Parts: sequence; C-alpha cells; structure tokens
Amino acid sequence: MAKIKHNNFIDTVDEVLSGAKKEGVLHLYAEDQILNGRTLQIKGQKMFHFGTTGYLGLEQDIRLKEAAIAAIHNYGTQFPLSKSYISHPLYSELESKIEQMYGIPPIITKNSTLGHLAIIPTLIRDEDAVILDHQVHWSVQNACQLLKLRGIPVEMIRHSNLDMLEDKIKQLTSKCKKIWYMADGVYSMFGDYAPIPELLALTQKYTQLNLYFDDVHGMSWKGKNGTGFIFDAIEELPENCIVVSTLSKTFGASGATVFCRNQKLRDKIKNFGGPLTFSAQLEPASVAAAIASADIHLSPEIELKQKGLADKIDYFNQLLSNGNLPIISKNDSPVFFLGMGTPVTAYNFVHRLFKEGFFLNLGIYPAVPIKNTGIRITLSSHNQLEDITALADAMEYHFPKALEETNNSEIKIRQAFGIDSEIAEKISDSKDKELFIEEKNTIQDIMKSEWNQYMGKQNIFDWEGLVYLENTFSRHPDPTNQWDFYYFTIKDNNGNIILMTFFTYGLWKDDMLATESVSIHLEEIRKTNPLYLTSKVLSMGSLFTEGKHCFINQEHPLAEKALKILLDKLEEKYNTLNADMLVLRDFGKDNIYNKTIVDQGYFKIDMPESCVIENQVWHSYEEFTKTLSIRSRKHFNKEIEPYEKFYNVVIKDKLSKSEIVRGCQLYSNVKDNNNAINTFRYDQEIFENMNESPNWEFILLKLKAEPENLFDGVMFCYKNSNHTYVPELIGMDYKWAKEYQLYRQLLFQTIKRANELEFQKIDFGVSASFEKRKLGAQIIPKVAYVQARDNYAMEFMNTLQNDYKSIVKGLKHIDN
Repeated sequence: MAKIKHNNFIDTVDEVLSGAKKEGVLHLYAEDQILNGRTLQIKGQKMFHFGTTGYLGLEQDIRLKEAAIAAIHNYGTQFPLSKSYISHPLYSELESKIEQMYGIPPIITKNSTLGHLAIIPTLIRDEDAVILDHQVHWSVQNACQLLKLRGIPVEMIRHSNLDMLEDKIKQLTSKCKKIWYMADGVYSMFGDYAPIPELLALTQKYTQLNLYFDDVHGMSWKGKNGTGFIFDAIEELPENCIVVSTLSKTFGASGATVFCRNQKLRDKIKNFGGPLTFSAQLEPASVAAAIASADIHLSPEIELKQKGLADKIDYFNQLLSNGNLPIISKNDSPVFFLGMGTPVTAYNFVHRLFKEGFFLNLGIYPAVPIKNTGIRITLSSHNQLEDITALADAMEYHFPKALEETNNSEIKIRQAFGIDSEIAEKISDSKDKELFIEEKNTIQDIMKSEWNQYMGKQNIFDWEGLVYLENTFSRHPDPTNQWDFYYFTIKDNNGNIILMTFFTYGLWKDDMLATESVSIHLEEIRKTNPLYLTSKVLSMGSLFTEGKHCFINQEHPLAEKALKILLDKLEEKYNTLNADMLVLRDFGKDNIYNKTIVDQGYFKIDMPESCVIENQVWHSYEEFTKTLSIRSRKHFNKEIEPYEKFYNVVIKDKLSKSEIVRGCQLYSNVKDNNNAINTFRYDQEIFENMNESPNWEFILLKLKAEPENLFDGVMFCYKNSNHTYVPELIGMDYKWAKEYQLYRQLLFQTIKRANELEFQKIDFGVSASFEKRKLGAQIIPKVAYVQARDNYAMEFMNTLQNDYKSIVKGLKHIDN
C-alpha cells in the first residue's frame, strides 16, 4: 500500500482550542477569594456568572458546606481504601437516602466518567452491540472503546436521528442478542433533550433494544425529588434501561449514581466494575455534602427551588422572545445556546460581554461543528432577575455589533444552524463597488488566454484540462463520478483580476483521507451499501487535480477583501446546494490567509504531502544521479537502472480498445491495493476520454519475458501547456512489482519522459512520497480548510481508527 501522511483528529482539535485560548476565552482562572455563585472575578474584573452547571446553586448551600466540614473533622480528608474492602461510615446513609429518592438502590461511583468505565464493560456482553448518539458525552464514548477489543460492534448515529437509529437496529438485529442505544438525557451544549417517547416506542417495536442514558445535566432541577429529566420522562425505570446521574453539578456535591432494575446486574457491576473495585472511594466531605443535598431533595424545598429556577428560565425565554437572537434550542432547560456561526464572531461577542460584566461559555469545535460555534448561557438559582434582564439587554445590543465587526450576519448564522428566518438577504448582492464577483458554470465561458494566464500552469486545470474534466465528469451517468463545476473570478472596478478559482460539487467518501484500516473496514460495508458514509462536497479544485487551485494577487491592496467576498459567495452556494461539506484545498501550511479563513468558520486539517520535481534538465543518467542525494544515488544504481533492460518502454498518444481495457484493468489492480487515499473507482469511460484528448499520453512498460501480455504497467500522463507533466493515474500487474521493480521503473520512466519533453515541472501526486523522494521529488506540506454540517463523519472516522489501534494494541499484548 502506498503510504501518505494522514491528518490527526487530535491535532485539529488542539489547533482550534489553542486558537480560542489565545483569544482569551478558554482556560481562564477565577481570582475570587470567596465564591458566592452569582459572580466571578476574572483578570481583575467582576462578572455575573452565567456559565455554571450547578443549576440550583446547591454548591453554595450552607448546609452542604457545614456537613462537609464536620465530616472532615470526624473522618479525615479521605478514607484511603477501596470500597470492595470497606466503605467509610457515611456511605451507608447516602445510599439509603438516594434509594428513598429514586425507589431503586443506587450504585455510587467516584464520578460519572469512572462510572461509565465501571458499568459499560460489565453491562455489555460479547454477543451485544452498541449504538452511540454522536453527541453523547465523551465519557460514554471513551468507555465504549474498551468494548472494541472484545469485538463488540460499536456504531454511531447522527444526533437524535431516529431514522438512522432504526436502520442501525435493523442491521444488528440478526447479529446481536441485545442492542444498547446510548445517549444523554439533556445535552450539555444546546440544552436539548433525548426524544424519550419515541425511544420507548422503539423498544416496544424492537425487543432487543435497550437504553443507556447519561443524565447528569438533567439532575435536580427536574423531576420528583429532583431525580432528573429521564426519570421525570419515563416515570418508572424499565428493565431495559440504565441511567447514570450525578451527585455533582446541580446536586452540589461530588460523585455519580447508577440505576438499574436488575438486582443481579447491579451486584455484578458493584462486585467487579473496574474503577469501583480498584479506585479510591468518595471522600467523607463529598459524601456528607451529598447526604445534606439528598435531605433537601427529599423535602418539599426541592420543588420550591425547581420552581424558582423554572421561573427564571421562563423569564429569560420571554426576554429572548422579544428580540430576534438565534437561540438554537428553545425549551425549558437551564441551558441556552446562542448561535454565532464563526469562531471570530463568538470571540468578539464573548469579549464584549466580558467587558459588560457577564461571564458566558464558548461552545466550539469539537463540542459543536466549527460553523456551529456559539455561546452557551446557563441559568442558576444564583442569578437574580435584574442580572438576567441586564444580560438579555447586553446580548441584544452587542449581537449585531459583533456580526458587523466580523463580516457576519444573522442570515448566515440561521443558515448554518438550519433555522428558518424571515430576514431577506442575499449574501452575494454586495453593495461594494470596489470589487465584483463573476460566477460561471463552464470553462467554455471563460477566455482561454485569461484563464491560462492565472491558472494555466497548474496540474490538469489549464483551460484544455478543464475541458477534459467537464467532458468526462459533468455528465457522467454514475453519480459517484458526476460533478458540477463552478468558476469564480473577482475583479476590481478597473477590470483587473484579483482572484480566480474553480470548485466542483460531487460525492466524496467520508474516509477519503482516513487511515487504511478505516477504509478497509468501510469498503467491506460498501460491498452491499455502495454509498455508505459518503457526503455531498463543494470543494475547491476536484478529486482529479491537485496544486494551487486559487490564484490571489497578493500585491493588490484588496486581496484579502476579495477572499472574504469569495468565502461569502461559497457559503451562499454551500447552503443553496445543501452540501454536507465545504472544502478549501491545497493551501501552503503557513499561508498568509490562514487567520482570515479560520475566522470565517473553517477548521484546518493536514492534507497528504505533494511530491514535485522542478527545473531538472539532464542529458545522461550520470547527470540525473548528480541531482540526487548520495543515498538516493545508490538506490537508483541498485534498484532502478539495472531493471530498465527487462522492459520495452512505449509512449503512445492513443490506445487501442484492447489496450484501454488492459490499462483499466491494471489501474483497478492499484486501486484495489491502495486505500491510502480512498476515492471512488474510475470507470472505463474516464480512460476512453483520455484517449480522445490531445493532452494525454500513455507510458507503457512491457516485460520482455512476458510477450503474451499487451503491457504490464502503465502511467496515464497529462501534458499541461508544455509546463507541467502530470502522471495522474498508474496501473500495474503486481505479479512483477517486486521481482522487476515495476513501480519504481514506472516512476523513473515518467521522469525520463518529462525530461525528454523539456517540461519544467512534474506533479507526482500525493502518495508514496518516500519512493518519490528517492528519485529527487520535493515534498510539499499542504493543508485544507473544512466546514461540515456536523461532526458525525469525522468523529466516526476517529472512533474506527481508535478501534483499529485498540485491536492492534490488544494483539501485541497477547503476543507479549
């Protein structure tokens, strides 16, 4: 398999969060000497606190504090022993009071993360399967990684997509004994709820379906005795349902609770649930505070506290309804999410509210899609009505100003979040008289000389190359190889071109740049479901091209403004097409427009490195080897030159019908053997069109020892205006790849042919950079910028990749 450098999901997350940290909106420190719940001091400024998850404010209740202090005096700061041996004196009382609240004996864990690690591997049997909502809390997803070592299927669906859930259930029904769907009760970013009635209906329809809920954000402020959203919605816990709740956050103490009807299962989890067995138990102070909180939950006071918070939530909802702020999920939870669309708008708005004296949480990738960046506002009992009124007024005042300062608009935000809007606005109808954008749908409508002046020396997208691409892909009968073409030109009012680019719109495999292990897994599924995990993508350039797909005259004073106009136009096109993803491709790693693009709601990913040979002119093999390093020269003299004599090399402008069939067959061999860049397979029509284009030629290698074969290797090469030679596709008979160094010989014959034709540059593609480097190729790092409707595909790819790593790690452990 050809090796490429793949993007790392963690690197992408780190870059986004590091950017937010530099903006001063993440990783902050409270400076208060005494916390009261209502205010915080940050960088010397006192702010009203609208970012807590302690919705009822119990963490500041004097009864909880005094109980914790007394417990420390009586029992010490901790009881350093596993609960498997003995629990400290307060545990029994807490368990009893929690049972009174729920009517079910609880399992108490150190926190919900350790709780999931204790429950899930014990709960899920080898014959079971798991389906995750892709917004279920990270701690649930992390615990499910342990299941993969045992070969247990762990699938994922888009957030609360019940049609997708039912499809997954149907796929797993015949393969698994129990199917567990795992979700949050209340989701921590948007404050939306799990669709409980619909899920319970599905359990009636599919008896194998079981439900597992993390309800830590639904605790205390909802339900009888404050038992939470899930218990309030289902009334009585069924046998096929597990609920994990919390003693922290709204409950005001520390720890987590687990509830299930099955006594045998409860005992099994308690007896040997990983962290329950081997981790330290809750400190006496935490348990004492939890007992004090349980007393409040078991008293009529809890209803008064719930009503007090509910009244404040209603009041805030009323204030918001008077304006037109894009609140994403309107409900009665204490969590509100104000859509911002782009990170730069969110940073601007947060700083504005900070200056006004309001602390709010940033909601950013990967917690939400990058284009769904926003502000999470949480209400608590600490907030006073005058604080809430002032916050609503400040939000209404600063929201349009933040939009104006960051080239954003409410319509863009509503489109990004899929919210209906009555606001009439056309993004592309710019009143700017300095710059004008033109859109065309075919290269035939653009002057050949003008296009080639700015774009013509690049890869297969000179004017003639785009004629070939349009003829081949724009009307292709197979939807996997059918593209729409969009050409954008931006000029100043003197007619000078500042920016020129082209985009294609078509289907991509979501794993195109994933690791080989992920693609191999998905290709098995695609044998019966060919379009599984594919997306509609509006992309700069095309899947058939690489290089600098966008010309920008950086010397022009309006260059950056032109780029912003292009980004606005692309956003409009993206929404009109209802594409799943928008991709700006093949920028240099340290390009000067990085901040401009990222600020408009894109995240940056590493692309596979390009391999390029430039300005090589040589007249003998000796001259050629002088261009190589000493090590590469030895490689050439040992692995390449001695094998040339075994081949007849033929260059053809046209192939016969039988040669096209053979070439297509050899291409398919390479495609089947290489999942490093997983694109859709090209059919014979693509190669027939090459044959009809004057810019294509074919390098054929035929083993002298195999006279019955038409040829054993082929390079399909495009000649760009006598400037760039592009070996676009390769075909090989792998029978000879190792014995006769077929691949290396094809690479060298390509270099030799480009030299004969006096091309200044060879675009050598993005895979096998190690081999190409040994023949003198320069390796060029590249990045892309991406927007997506949701994070589902990327998170699912990351899950599959972790799955593979876990299996490999497990096998190594077995070997050891």
